[in-house]
Amino acid sequence: MNQLLTGDYAAMKLYHCTIARSLRPLWTLEEMGLDYELIVLPFPPRVFEKSYLSINPLGTVPYFEDGDVKMTESSGICHYLVERYGPSDLAVDKDDPYYGDYLNWLYQSDATITFPQTVYLRYTQLEPEERRLPQAAEDYRKFFLGRLRWLDAALETREYLCAGRFTIADICVSYALVLARNIGLAGDFPERVADYMARATDRPAFRRAEAKG
Repeated sequence: MNQLLTGDYAAMKLYHCTIARSLRPLWTLEEMGLDYELIVLPFPPRVFEKSYLSINPLGTVPYFEDGDVKMTESSGICHYLVERYGPSDLAVDKDDPYYGDYLNWLYQSDATITFPQTVYLRYTQLEPEERRLPQAAEDYRKFFLGRLRWLDAALETREYLCAGRFTIADICVSYALVLARNIGLAGDFPERVADYMARATDRPAFRRAEAKG
């Protein structure tokens, strides 16, 4: 869908842009087989879809609605979905020994791994030519690649990050790697990290989510 929809549509609703953080909850919805309405917007919507600001004043994606619930944080929406609509193997229970790892990866996926990419992207592609800052972009490229050391070390002994199975922690971290691939940063991935991304993105739910974007 390429327009804003209104009315009494009862399903969950997700506002999304191609390769944006909204891919995380979209992928989760597909993995869980839940009913939802998807609204695909041009990026950035605050510039190219001004009417969207009346829905989300931040002008960012994702924006997620489930009845009275309104959310804007991609990892938080994934967490909400598995808790609200579980039980799901995508979640890790609080009594599981991996629960701390699970939460840490959920937070780290955005604050630690995705953030430096957004600065790199801004100063290489999004700003007008005269405002681009090659040195800042290069610094944040190195910053991002350095942040992958923790992930590379974790993957030395496991295929997925928590509890011996694929979870939303993998969705949230793998999205950051997909973004890196799409903006030209994947060439320097450690081998284990590249293999991990390939495993995650080979899942049918990821392929469906990516195609819908």
